[in-house]
Amino acid sequence: MLSSDHAAIVRATIPAVAAHGAEITGEFYDAMFAAHPELLHLFNQGNQANGEQRRALAGAVAAFARHLVSEESSTPFQQMLSRIAHKHASLGIRPEQYTIVGRHLLEAVAKVLGDAVTPAVHAAWSEVYWLFATLLIAEEARLYQDAGRSPGSAYRTWRVVERVDEAEHTVSLVLAPADGGEVPAHRPGQYVSVVVTLPDGLRQPRQYTLSRAAGDGVLQITVRRVRAEDDSPAGAVSTFLYETALPGTELELSAPFGDVVVEDDDDPLVLISAGIGVTPAAAMIGHVAAVRPGRRVLAVHADRSVRTHALRAQIAEAGARIPGFRQITWYEDLDAADAGEDVRPGRVEVAALPLPPKARVFMCGPIPFMRAVRRGLLDAGVSDERIHYEVFGPDLWNEAA
Repeated sequence: MLSSDHAAIVRATIPAVAAHGAEITGEFYDAMFAAHPELLHLFNQGNQANGEQRRALAGAVAAFARHLVSEESSTPFQQMLSRIAHKHASLGIRPEQYTIVGRHLLEAVAKVLGDAVTPAVHAAWSEVYWLFATLLIAEEARLYQDAGRSPGSAYRTWRVVERVDEAEHTVSLVLAPADGGEVPAHRPGQYVSVVVTLPDGLRQPRQYTLSRAAGDGVLQITVRRVRAEDDSPAGAVSTFLYETALPGTELELSAPFGDVVVEDDDDPLVLISAGIGVTPAAAMIGHVAAVRPGRRVLAVHADRSVRTHALRAQIAEAGARIPGFRQITWYEDLDAADAGEDVRPGRVEVAALPLPPKARVFMCGPIPFMRAVRRGLLDAGVSDERIHYEVFGPDLWNEAA
């Protein structure tokens, strides 16, 4: 709980902090990296360059503040806390790093807002930050304990044992522990951080969904090379992995983390994906085929074309072992010869989906895609608490899907 005198100050200043959020976080990251260049290796520099990480941090802080001071806040607080903690645990974030972040973040607030940040305002927002940090540190400690890891030993060496061409610019990498040890248990929908050293010497982590169900003594990630497009640069890590990760290559992986997972119950599943967002669905379908094949599963996917649709063969094989499985696919570029009842041109039409009652819905894809699908699902009568989503990259809490 936020102290009452600080709550009044935070309530009054949230509009100003939120309005200048991107400017504040931009100032924060610039100052922190200048003072602690070693942290460049911990933060995704691609998300720094495109501004996503800055918007995400600003949104998270403002959303948490609203949660503290408003009974009518719509912030899904527990979901936000869990999502951030899992991301941090996969990166090996240490408790003492919160001190560095807190100091530079509050200095950035003072620099951007100037004289409006009185000692009382500074104290109030310092309490907001440390309440949030304390909750995250506690949750991350629990996750490290459950995973049998510590922040200082977040990564383990794995070896590529197979490389599979999945689609245009997309490969699956099958990995086994380089030390011959056990493969950690994981749940369908979870991910690992993969950290690589790029040719310029920058060490960079990226999270990749485990795209194969657990149980066969290996892990699998599926990597789509992000090509340069318009003003967006090529993906540094995806390009590096696509071009250099061959059988025998060793990679550093974290333990599996992630809170968007399928429970083993009998509720029908609706899995909706776009592009490389198909990876969680592939693992979920494989898991259901292995442990609960009587479950009804509707897989809905959107892609540019058949050529870019990854993991098609793997999903078809798993789906064939589920009597109640059906897949409906939309392609923006579809040859007439390939069209059919369940292969359609254009974009996903939620109103056309045969949604089973009491279904659990899992989505993964670009945020605008998921926003549009969510609206359609709500219009179709699917309750909000039955809709789950995974975001590749920072979650934009001020623009929730």
